[in-house]
Amino acid sequence: MNNRLRVLRAERRMSQATLAELLDVSRQTVNAIELGKHDPSLQLAFRVSQVFSLPIEQIFDPGAEQARAAE
Repeated sequence: MNNRLRVLRAERRMSQATLAELLDVSRQTVNAIELGKHDPSLQLAFRVSQVFSLPIEQIFDPGAEQARAAE
């Protein structure tokens, strides 16, 4: 899943470790989500949304995965 997590975090000058602490996950989990290696659970996506005060759809874009699934 594509996401803007790295960009949003960088705009706020927030480290992966700081974001991980706010989300109650490991830094490695934040890194994996940023790299698209891990899709967050819906619950975690909502927490990310709250941290950045943005709707989920402005952070995560399942479009690429949906296109692949349709093929």
